[in-house]
This record gives sequence, C-alpha cells and structure tokens, in this order.
Amino acid sequence: MQYPRSAEEPDGEMTSENRYPIPAGRKRVTDVIKGSRFITTVACASDVDEAKSFVAQIKNEFSDATHNCWAYVVGPPGSTVQANSSDDGEPGGTAGLPILNVLLKSGIGDLVVVVTRYFGGIKLGRGGLARAYGGGARRVLREVALAERVALASLELSVDYPAVEAIRRLTAAFEGSVTRESFGEAAVFEVEIPLERLETFEKDLREMTSGRAKLRRRTADDDEQD
Repeated sequence: MQYPRSAEEPDGEMTSENRYPIPAGRKRVTDVIKGSRFITTVACASDVDEAKSFVAQIKNEFSDATHNCWAYVVGPPGSTVQANSSDDGEPGGTAGLPILNVLLKSGIGDLVVVVTRYFGGIKLGRGGLARAYGGGARRVLREVALAERVALASLELSVDYPAVEAIRRLTAAFEGSVTRESFGEAAVFEVEIPLERLETFEKDLREMTSGRAKLRRRTADDDEQD
C-alpha cells in the first residue's frame, strides 16, 4: 500500500523495513554542464524487473543519447540486497556508482534513477563526471513527490454482530481498511492492517471482544481462491 507524503524531504524517523518513503511518481530534471546536457529521471520500482523495465524505457526514449547511466535500490532505504548500477560506457566508477551512492543515502526506498547524457564536446574528467551524475540524482530526489510503502497483513475476522461497528472503528484507528464484509451466522470481515501494528491490533481485538473474535491470517492462496 502507498500513502501520500506531503514532505519534500525524506523523514528518517518514519523509515523502517515495514514503512518507508518511496517516489510517488516519475520526476525529471535537466542540467547543462560545460555543454553536456544531463537529463535525470526517477521512478518507483517495487521489484528488480520493474527497475530494469524503467531503465529500458528511458534508453528507448533517449536512444540517441551518448550515455544512459543508472542505478536502483529495491527495498528499504539504504538496503544493498537488491541494488545495482551501470556506467553505460562512461569511465568505470564515474556514473553508476555516484548515482547509487546518492540513492543509498537518500532515505528513500524502491527507486530507480537514470541519468541521460548528451555529450557537449568538453570532457569533464573523472571528478567532474562523478559530480555531474551524482548531482543530477541528488537534485531529482529533492524534487520528487513522496509516498509511503506500508507492509500490510491481511486478516479474516469473525465476530458477533454487536461488535460490528467497533471492528470498523478499531480497523480505522490502526490505519487499516476493510476490504470485504459478509453477514451470516456471524459477521466476517477481511481487513488489511499495517504489519508493524499487527500485534497491538490483535491484542486490542481480543480485549474488545473478550476473546470471542476469531482471527486468521490470509495468504496468497486465499487471494487466488477468491
């Protein structure tokens, strides 16, 4: 689930493996440095395939560019488990790695950045290239709108009818949502709750219903059968 963020800068206090800032959409900035044009584009990438697909899209869009250098970090901010980069023909370590270093220190997760260069005739040197590529990534991340990636637990609750409204209020109080309701011998709810708040939600549910509520975690197999 993604929640919108109004802050322009990442808020490190909100960062955890279960809840962290991500790009809310695509953003592009352009810089001209000693005649070379650097076009930097960022997007959200929830998995490696999505990151690679975005890189391919930008390469196709700017197929006449001198270089399309890129980096991605899939997962929580700063995670290197699913991170990669490419210099795309620039001298080794002058493009992809500077971009990746900015991503890893940004406080933002699930993101991919491509910096497209149209060579302007003046060589920048290794230091100049690293500053140009890293600077483009830094600038686009300052300007991109943010959302939050929130890991969710999917639950099925069966409760007595007198508890129906209380269940709805409790779910909302925990930033959750009711995805389905059915009414037979008991009221059955399917709800999604932020994973980081699941333990407290279950505790409050038991207390609220004096232990009469029936609860089970839903799995991917449940979703396929629905």
